[in-house]
Formats: sequence, structure tokens, C-alpha cells
Amino acid sequence: MKKKILVTYNMFREGFVELEEKYDTTFPSGDKDLGYNEVMEIIPEYDALCPMFDFPVNKALIDRGKKLRIVANYAVGYNNIDVVYALERGLTVANTPGPTTDPTANIALALIIDTARRVTECDRKLRALGKNMKVGVLENLGLPVTGATLGIIGMGRIGKALCRRALACGMKVIYHNRRRYDLDEEAATGAQYVTFDSLLETADFVSVNAPYTPDTYHIIGERELNMMKPTAILINTSRGQLVDEKALVGALKEGRIHGAGLDMFEFGDHPSDELLSMENVTLTPHIGTQTTFSRIEMAKAVSNNVIGFFENDRPINRVLSP
Repeated sequence: MKKKILVTYNMFREGFVELEEKYDTTFPSGDKDLGYNEVMEIIPEYDALCPMFDFPVNKALIDRGKKLRIVANYAVGYNNIDVVYALERGLTVANTPGPTTDPTANIALALIIDTARRVTECDRKLRALGKNMKVGVLENLGLPVTGATLGIIGMGRIGKALCRRALACGMKVIYHNRRRYDLDEEAATGAQYVTFDSLLETADFVSVNAPYTPDTYHIIGERELNMMKPTAILINTSRGQLVDEKALVGALKEGRIHGAGLDMFEFGDHPSDELLSMENVTLTPHIGTQTTFSRIEMAKAVSNNVIGFFENDRPINRVLSP
């Protein structure tokens, strides 16, 4: 009998071709993703669950999945899954870091350039004011990118990819990580390790690229914002909860930092009204991996994780701890 696979979300089916060929695969029947209660009702039938990054896989769901052997998340992050309990129950948890790396690093670089050079701000003004917009040589002055220092918090796959892009733009890169790389690996990145506080005090741009865990919740808060330069720009393409949004709004209003480029927000998919009203903030609605190619590649990665688990014919991206 074929294994039964449950995919909770609608996605380009090109990425699931091999999965559908090998297994009895269920997708949502309509335009909407499957809800939690719907999944709870049918999960006892399934051997594998493939949720989206915002679908909660908690103890109750895991306990009800009597046949469940793997949870293959469509995301690099996995804070939607009770990983500790899943591993205790003998389940495998997998994620999709590979296809997310380059597109997320590209968005981070785009936000750096956009906020520094006021691209989106000038676009809005030009559309609203037309010929009434001031365009003199001393108007709409921005900040330099080439020659500036980028501080990367979290030097994993995406952090390293952003580092390469920043170096190509002529930036100096410093980083802080949970562990410092050995000297050879650090030299290969072209970045210099510094303490967390030194990074905040030194960097012209601070990019948050760490995963979301209890330890990284509000890693950027009132204290950290007060340590940054008044000319510094904060970039967040990780998870919204890493930045205390209320403290950020205060720092921006009071001019304690220069600006921010945000692809993630603390309280869901939409920023606060205060952020929406600010000209010195560039906002994108979690589009780090929003390309057709990336979406299909992530679906292929989910499929490979499931197939690799059951067939043992290819490597899978296991999550070994929360």
C-alpha cells in the first residue's frame, strides 16, 4: 500500500511531481489551505505531513497522527513545529534551507540599497507630487553603501550569502554568531568576527539573519537600538519577533537610528500603522522567497525530504534540535 502524504497548502504542483508519482498525496481541494481543524480530523490516516511555515504542528496534532513518521516543513524556519516533542515521539522533522538562501539574501541587499538611497521613498514622492517634487542636487540625499560597514547577526547560509553580496558592493562586513567560525572558515567569508555590542556600535547597517528561537526573541530591543549609530539602518529578513517593533518605532520617531528595511513584522503579515506612516522605512510583505522559481524549488525540497526519508535514496535536511 502506498504511503499517504498530506500537503496542507496550495502550491505550484511542478515541485511535487515525483512525490505524487510515488505516494498517495493529498492537497487542499479548493483555493484555501487546509485549516488546523481539518488536518486534525484526517491526520490519523497519513504517514507524512507537509505544513507551511505558519501552520501549527503542536503536541495534540502529533499525538493524533498515529501513523505519522515525518513532518516536512515548507520553510527554512520551523518555530511552527514543537520539534522537541516531535523528536521525543520518534518523528523526523525536516526543513528547506537550500532554496531560500539566495532569494532571501537578495531581498536583504535590496532593502539595504533601497533604504540607504531612498529609492522607494522617492518613488512615492514623485508619483504623489509629480513636477512639484524638489529634485535639486542637494535634495533627497541618501547614505552611501560602498565603503559602509554591514553588521550581520547570524552568519548561517543566508548571512554568508548576504556577506558575499555586500563585499561585491564594496562594503566591509563584520558578523556576530552563536559561535565564531575557525580562522580559515572566517577568512573564506571575508567578514570579521566582533562581539554583539561592538557590531551594534560599529555597523552602518545591521542585518538580522538569525533563526527565531526563545533565545533570539527581541534580540533587537530598546537597549540594542540605543547602541546603534544615529545614522544606522536596521534590516530584518529573518522573523519579525526578533525585533521589538514598539521599541523600533520609538527609535525611528526620535531619530535614534536613521531608518529600517523590513520584510518581516512582529505581529503578523502586516506592519504597524506607525511604521506605515514613516518615510524612512522600506516595507515588504515577507517576499524573501517570493519568486516562481523559488517556490517550485522549495516544493521540490519538501518532496525530496519525504522521498529521502521513506526511500533512503537521497539526503534530507533534518532538524536535530529547536
